[in-house]
Amino acid sequence: MTAHTQAQPPRPSAQLKAGALGATGIMFMVVAAAAPLTVLAGVAPLAISIGGIGAPAGYLAAGVVLTIFAAGFTAMNRHTRGAGAFYTYITLGLGRTLGAAAGMLAVVSYNALQIGAYGLLGTQSAAAFNRLTGLTAPWWLFAGVGITLVWTLGRRGIDVGARVLGVLLVAETLILMLLAAAVLIQGGNGGLTAGTFSVDALTHPGMLAILGFCFAAFMGFESTALYRSEARRPDRAIPRATFASVAFLALFYCLVAWAVVQAFGDADAAAAAAADPPGLFFSAMDSYVGGWAGDVMYVLVLTSVLASQLAFHNAINRYSFSLAGDGLLPPVLGRSHPRFLSPANAGAVQSVLAAVVVSAFAVAGADPYLQLMLMVNTPGVLGVLTLQALTSAAVLAYFLRRRRLRGATTASTFAALAMALLALALWFIVAQIGLLTGAGTAQNAFLVGLVPAVLIVGIGWALHLKRHRPDIHALIGGQDVRSPPAPAPGDPSGP
Repeated sequence: MTAHTQAQPPRPSAQLKAGALGATGIMFMVVAAAAPLTVLAGVAPLAISIGGIGAPAGYLAAGVVLTIFAAGFTAMNRHTRGAGAFYTYITLGLGRTLGAAAGMLAVVSYNALQIGAYGLLGTQSAAAFNRLTGLTAPWWLFAGVGITLVWTLGRRGIDVGARVLGVLLVAETLILMLLAAAVLIQGGNGGLTAGTFSVDALTHPGMLAILGFCFAAFMGFESTALYRSEARRPDRAIPRATFASVAFLALFYCLVAWAVVQAFGDADAAAAAAADPPGLFFSAMDSYVGGWAGDVMYVLVLTSVLASQLAFHNAINRYSFSLAGDGLLPPVLGRSHPRFLSPANAGAVQSVLAAVVVSAFAVAGADPYLQLMLMVNTPGVLGVLTLQALTSAAVLAYFLRRRRLRGATTASTFAALAMALLALALWFIVAQIGLLTGAGTAQNAFLVGLVPAVLIVGIGWALHLKRHRPDIHALIGGQDVRSPPAPAPGDPSGP
């Protein structure tokens, strides 16, 4: 009996690997999700062509707004033991019904961001393959390889993924810093200037139009809270990783984008970006560092997208894991791998969904960049910004009900300010949605309408559960909603 029992495979677990990540590892996960090299080499030129030389300052502005958001977001961290991030926080502040809808929107939004980027991965991989070998291969083949690789690494566990992301993130950061340093040392095109931060540059008509690009560059930073159950000393690690991620991205984006503006000069940068957006950074690299560096950067753009895919894959899996554990998704998604303690079932489902969507676009002969990436990513960007605004409202509501808690007034103030700023940014982005998608009015209306549609479906599902399955409805939000942690010593208990 003993031998037979020992021979049995381990039972599926509902636990993730505790203590696997510190603040640095979490920061690698979320910064890699933002894909700095992909954002700068692939999207920043378009921002410069539309917003002019003030575009680098747009990243700083987005960083300031998101830092204000993070102040309220992290203040709630020690008041929740959940790992559902947006889902948990919105449930705590605004109730189970809206919390359930937010959880559904989070899963859909992160899937849109991750799956759409396979179009970019496939396009860039096919181009690199052709440049290095002279041969051609379909983009979807490389996208399929990417899906398989991301699933494999995600299945092996969060600590393995963090190490891979750390190496890739350091490599793409170094190549961009090399470019910036070369431009600064050589004085740019006609001398270095601060024209990017002048009143004329900041009030350029196109600056409001590029807010979508600027905020999209930070997508995923808030997923630090998803790794709470796998973090070492989470009450310290999560806030540190969140603020460090926002600060690094804002300063890095601004510095490198400004350096590229200097590489072409204030007078010519916008025209150069408009003439050849994909080639702007490579042209600067060839001119200021050398052709070898351009080739290296070409390869690192691919690893940057891959790193982003792995980070988003991990975030999606943990949302699904949390929702399944609370009864909102099938229980099988709330089971972790018996050996690796990763949300392997959720990862397998997410990978299959990605393969289905990529295959559909490939069979339809759709453009992988203009249609798969831009069209699928856009609802994801809008969804995450909506969730950030709702989270700020939840933080505000939570602390207004607990005014006597230490720091409640400060957290409420930051949350109210963040809610207003994020709502304003969302309005500007929707008003200029055509610049993000390049699509027609009907298509844009459909893409924008997906966000409220998902929220309505989620609310309807939660209300159905409340009426017909109150036992499941009572689980929404996790352990933190049912029994919030006691205040720290010296804190008033609050109502």
